Amino acid sequence: MLAFASAERVGKGLRTAPRDAIIADSMPEARGKGFGIHRALDTSGAIAGSIIVLLLLLFLWFDLEQKAYQIGFYKSIIFIAAIVAFFSLIPLYFVKEGKREPQEIRLQINLKKLPKQLKLFIAVAALFALANFTYMFFILKAMDAFMPIMPVKESIALAILLYVLFNSFYALLAIPFGTLSDRIGRRKVLIFGYFLFSVTCLGFAFFDSLAAFIVLFPLYGVVYAMIDGNQRAFVSDLSTEELRATALGSFHTVIGLVALPASVTAGILWQTINPDATFVYGSVISFIAVILFLIFRDYF
Repeated sequence: MLAFASAERVGKGLRTAPRDAIIADSMPEARGKGFGIHRALDTSGAIAGSIIVLLLLLFLWFDLEQKAYQIGFYKSIIFIAAIVAFFSLIPLYFVKEGKREPQEIRLQINLKKLPKQLKLFIAVAALFALANFTYMFFILKAMDAFMPIMPVKESIALAILLYVLFNSFYALLAIPFGTLSDRIGRRKVLIFGYFLFSVTCLGFAFFDSLAAFIVLFPLYGVVYAMIDGNQRAFVSDLSTEELRATALGSFHTVIGLVALPASVTAGILWQTINPDATFVYGSVISFIAVILFLIFRDYF
């Protein structure tokens, strides 16, 4: 299992930076909108996948109270996802990329040549990533609230619906917030996005009712709509054309490396103190990132 999970992460690492570089080069005058379109379409796929899982959960005749059936159900979902992922390779054949002259570039030299303002932004984004632990903690918070009052099957279904709600707001607002960043600047949108994440985490720390989750999960989607694509667009803005893929690769590498300690820390707080401590941690660290962003905003 560890080998397959590692291979999946390697695949993500291989595809993310080149894909983002293609997007940045394709819409140089409206990168925020370009990345917003990508995030909206990507998230729309997550919505469709989640709805399919929900339908399978509700209509396939599985007794999810028994662990053996739960394992079989999850294996079936993963197998279906693998088939869909394979067919996603077909549209890639029709993507055309402008020809470039080969360059003799060494990784060590490239990293040193990255602009200082880009390195500074990556440092601030890394601090925020330390607070931005996996979304599964948000879903687990909801499931823990539902488990005592409803059967396992219904609590899982409700958690999936909340995940769909989160992604729906993310998909609907990714393009508008990307376009907004093209007009007023990435910094303002990102700073407010970081701050809104801090507020959202506080909401998850202090509220656990269904009514609260119906508000908090859309807010979480708004946060991603403001941050995810616009961070990539900002990295593209701060990098030179010849080093754009290297800059994006460096950004994703740093964020990926920080993701593990972020979720490990969140998990330790969840287990040793309580779930609320996890979200207070996320709120505090993200607010510090906001302060640093404000202090260094004139350097970007």
